Amino acid sequence: MSAAQERTVEDQPVIRIFDTTLRDGEQSPGASLNMAEKLEIARQLELLNVDIIEAGFPISSPDDFEAVRAIAGMIKNCTVAALARCTEKDIVRAAEAVKEAVKPRIHVFCATSAIHRQYKLKRAEEEIIKLSVEGVKLAKSFCDDVEFSPEDASRTELPFLTQVVEAVIEAGATTVNIPDTVGYSTPVHFTNIIRHLRENVRNINKAVISVHCHNDLGLAVANSLAAVEAGARQIECTINGLGERAGNASLEEVVMAIRTRADVYKCRTRVNTKRIYPTSRLVSTLTGIHVQRNKAIVGENAFAHESGIHQHGMLANRATYEIMNPEDVGIPASKLVLGKHSGRHALRDRLQQLGHDLDEERLDRVFEQFKILADRKKEVFDEDLETLVSHVVEEADSTRRWELVSLQTTAGTGVVPTATVRLRDLHGGQVVTDAATGDGPIDATFTCMLRITGIDAVLREYDLRAVTGGRDAQGEVHLELVSDGSTFRGRGRSTDIIEASAQAFLSAINRALIAKGKPKPITPENGH
Repeated sequence: MSAAQERTVEDQPVIRIFDTTLRDGEQSPGASLNMAEKLEIARQLELLNVDIIEAGFPISSPDDFEAVRAIAGMIKNCTVAALARCTEKDIVRAAEAVKEAVKPRIHVFCATSAIHRQYKLKRAEEEIIKLSVEGVKLAKSFCDDVEFSPEDASRTELPFLTQVVEAVIEAGATTVNIPDTVGYSTPVHFTNIIRHLRENVRNINKAVISVHCHNDLGLAVANSLAAVEAGARQIECTINGLGERAGNASLEEVVMAIRTRADVYKCRTRVNTKRIYPTSRLVSTLTGIHVQRNKAIVGENAFAHESGIHQHGMLANRATYEIMNPEDVGIPASKLVLGKHSGRHALRDRLQQLGHDLDEERLDRVFEQFKILADRKKEVFDEDLETLVSHVVEEADSTRRWELVSLQTTAGTGVVPTATVRLRDLHGGQVVTDAATGDGPIDATFTCMLRITGIDAVLREYDLRAVTGGRDAQGEVHLELVSDGSTFRGRGRSTDIIEASAQAFLSAINRALIAKGKPKPITPENGH
């Protein structure tokens, strides 16, 4: 990009990027995160330079409240938002959670569509307006920056939606978010909604118009970009498109579409695009939800070329088959391969390139694990480093109950599969040993762990994949177990797939034990 082009881009309107990975994204089935993991993602989002981080829904559970409060106290360069329904207890709780933030925001919502009014809220239009206005006013008494969302806006009658939006802006809302809650809209339909509001809400110039689109029809990004063309100036999105059902608008797709087609959208974001790929990898690793290979921007195949015709074109001129430079989204043109002779400085440098700025204590722990791994395999790749970092983040969780001390298994043709497992109780300090047989070494290992920990659970899903290529690649296991009707995810990684399986199973058990001692969270009537 030339200097003249850069000046032109700088003069363009800014689209605020509101990241809701830690709130709506975490609502993806199986994507539950612990405190340490949420803080790690929040740090990465700050490095990514998003404008707003929606840290959670504080009233939903004590854990969510504490996570929002911790993020609010840690983040310095982004607005930190907390979600609340239009009820006093929700708003007071949200205000308490973000009060230490440098730039706090309270985000209140109330359903407005006819189907929600009739079947969920059972309230008339006048009552909905009253609830919304009172909610915004109460939030405003705690915080100057208040966002309001009319839930299911895309299925709300336009005259009523206009009334609601005008009323909440009058009450003090500084951002009005228009959600396509169930992914029902199309680009033309959504464009018409935004244009109608701009033309018919008398005080619309006093608030920023935001959009929050779901992907049920695969149109979340298209609808979000259509809204930008119609005048919206904030997009709510998530890393890797995580979210309820089919997910939300994908941050990386929205940001790179605006950047790549600045000639069409004539606007820009403040996102540091070189942090996109590391952030995507971190979120994928911590949530256990893989990114599909052909995913736009961050998928393994996004910048891969196999066709001979394509390869010939790429050799002649990259622009023949690539409209973006992979380095612009943080995918390195070449990878630094580390080995057992690499030092701490080289490791720190590579981790920083991957988006991980670790403190000395955590770097020491990663380096220790790196040396152990480097002794097991010849080359340590970026993907290996990502898994090491995620393991250290998980170990930092002070709520863990058990850790794996040792594991020994016997299996083979004509041999009864047997496992001997030693676990340490992190609350009491004692080491407990048990042995069991099973259908295979992994089944025997799981049986031992269930007996030692006293958990009654059933394995529902088990997924094993290689982190990198080669015979010495680390195996990464993601699994789900069901205990007391609830589902818990676990992940583990090792060059030994049985050990990786044991780590993943124990991770899920620890999550189940945490849940057993706490009240069940409130399920948000959260239809953004």
